[in-house]
Amino acid sequence: MVMKQNPKRIGRTDISDLNEDPVVVWQHRNYLKVVFSMGLFVPMLVAGLGWGDWWGGFVYAGILRIFFVQQATFCVNSLAHWLGDQPFDDRNSPRDHVITALVTLGEGYHNFHHEFPSDYRNAIEWHQYDPTKWSIWIWKQLGLAYDLKQFRTNEIEKGRVQQLQKKIDQKRAKLDWGVPLDQLPVMEWDDYVEQAKNGRGLIAIAGVVHDVTDFIKDHPGGKAMINSGLGKDATAMFNGGVYYHSNAAHNLLSTMRVGVIRGGCEVEIWKRSQKESSDYVRDSTGQRVIRAGEQVTKIPEPIPTADAA
Repeated sequence: MVMKQNPKRIGRTDISDLNEDPVVVWQHRNYLKVVFSMGLFVPMLVAGLGWGDWWGGFVYAGILRIFFVQQATFCVNSLAHWLGDQPFDDRNSPRDHVITALVTLGEGYHNFHHEFPSDYRNAIEWHQYDPTKWSIWIWKQLGLAYDLKQFRTNEIEKGRVQQLQKKIDQKRAKLDWGVPLDQLPVMEWDDYVEQAKNGRGLIAIAGVVHDVTDFIKDHPGGKAMINSGLGKDATAMFNGGVYYHSNAAHNLLSTMRVGVIRGGCEVEIWKRSQKESSDYVRDSTGQRVIRAGEQVTKIPEPIPTADAA
């Protein structure tokens, strides 16, 4: 913006279309004349002839207005890369924010502009402030603008969904989902029962052993209910035989995993299905995605057992 472009520099923008536009070429050749006449003298004439405030027109409508417009314009290269959200891509710094949009007539939706530069719009939602887009659209209706470019909606939404998924993966990675089943030690049933009899708060659900010692006193159903399942197969009890636990309860239970019962049918079935199927979902960090209601302890139909009965 300060110096002339170096034609030998690689990566500079091709402005051949602007160089072929007679209006733009005329403005470029007469830049200083246009700045002083339209930027300073005309505002001074309007204020002077209109209500006798020559200096007010020169200072406020001229100098200070030019200063504000320049600072607002440069905000696109500063504030718009620091303040706001990144709904389409976060590999680079451009961001969207309504404050930047207010002082730049819509250019504050900078993340969209960088991701879809050929689109004439900056904001695509009806509630977003983008008077530049509105003006161009009106000019088109008046025949003063034509061939307005818009990026395909399908690709815009793909970018939005991908960025949302990326943010979800980042948030998911910070949460405790429990030790993965294939990393848990294998316990013999007799060992599990023995440890529970010796005072350790162990409970087996769907072949997974959980240490609920610190949770017994906080159990919403009371101590007696959870104590009745210690050292037993509480699969049916947990999945509706006594109480049909919520998705949150299954998620909480997963953080208490300490082992798997050797030969536990539900776990073996789950492991085999994972090995045989290659299409189960993993996030961008490689972690398995646990959808609501998909914890291994979530059994669709209660399994009748002698202990639960």
